[in-house]
Amino acid sequence: MRDTVLREHICLLAKSMFDRGLTGGSTGNISARTEDGGLLVSPTGTSFGRLDPARLSHFDVIGKLIGGDEPTKEMPLHQAFYDTRSTAGAVVHLHSCHSVALSMLPETDPDNFLPPLTPYGIMKLGRVKLLPFFMPGDPAMGDAVRGLAGKRSAVMLANHGPVVAGKDIEAACNAVEELEDTARLAMMLRGMNARALTDDQVQGLVSKFDIEWDD
Repeated sequence: MRDTVLREHICLLAKSMFDRGLTGGSTGNISARTEDGGLLVSPTGTSFGRLDPARLSHFDVIGKLIGGDEPTKEMPLHQAFYDTRSTAGAVVHLHSCHSVALSMLPETDPDNFLPPLTPYGIMKLGRVKLLPFFMPGDPAMGDAVRGLAGKRSAVMLANHGPVVAGKDIEAACNAVEELEDTARLAMMLRGMNARALTDDQVQGLVSKFDIEWDD
């Protein structure tokens, strides 16, 4: 995707998520690979609803800022996904309410954050890792992602928000929205003894769609 088109696409998708309440104020950040291997990144302190394509932070292939405004303070988090997952073409981080709420519940499984409620959460995300709380902007978040050695395309930062890597900007946005939708279902069904997918059904999805599942 040409640089100018990618810039517009990043801003369009970010605004769509903002308009639907998936992240508010100046929260969240988004990045995508350029054709030449560089990165376009949302600047620090900006709103997903008002990103300017011309002011996106622009990094070259060696990670040097060559244009645009100062990037998000969560750059170490984004860079960790790009460095450990060769298929990563985009990374999205939101402060979406239902996933944050689910991260606070003591019964939530840190190794498999999302319960298997629908096939799509499994197909788009695989197994989601719940990471502990870090101060916003702490480089240790990137270290925690690196510690997963590229085995997870999505993590949930406890009391903070989800971070998802995808093959391109469209895939990453679709996946992080699926994460929030599944978390919302989990919160809606809490205490209702809902019928989740069985282990056999989950393994059938994993096999059919070649999903990253095992650690």
